[in-house]
Amino acid sequence: MDPTAMNTGLGIAGAVMALAISAAGSALGTGAAGSAAVGAWKKCYAQGKQAPFLLLSFVGAPLTQTLYGMIVMFAMIARAEAGAPWIALCLVGIFAGLGIGLSALMQGRTAAAAADAQGETGLGFTNYLAAIGIIETVAIFTMVFALIAVGKA
Repeated sequence: MDPTAMNTGLGIAGAVMALAISAAGSALGTGAAGSAAVGAWKKCYAQGKQAPFLLLSFVGAPLTQTLYGMIVMFAMIARAEAGAPWIALCLVGIFAGLGIGLSALMQGRTAAAAADAQGETGLGFTNYLAAIGIIETVAIFTMVFALIAVGKA
C-alpha cells in the first residue's frame, strides 16, 4: 500500500475515533437521563400528577457532544487529507473523544438527578440547566482545544 494513502487512511481512522468516542458518551449520557426521566414520569403518574414534558430537555442535553465530535472529525479528515501525521491525528482523536464523551456521560448523570428532582418537586429547572450547562462547557473547551491542536498537526 502507498505510504501516503496509508497515512491518510489512519489519520481518517483517528478522526472517526473522535466522533465514535464522543457519540458513545452521548449514548451513555442520554441513556442515564432517559431512564431517570421515565422513572420520574412514572412517579408522577402514580401520584396522579401531570408528567412534566420539560424532562425531555434533560434527556437530550448529552446529544450535543456527538455534534462536537463530528466537528472535530471533519477538521481532522481535512488535515489527514492534507498529509498530517496519522499518529498525531489518532492521539487527538482518542483524547478529544474521551474528553467530549466523558462530558456527555457526566452530563447525563447530572441530568438524571435533575429529572428525578424536577419530577418530584416541580422546582429548580433553571438551576438544573445551569449545572448541566457548566458540564457542557468541558466538551466545548475540549472541542476548541482539539481543533487548535489539529490545526497544528
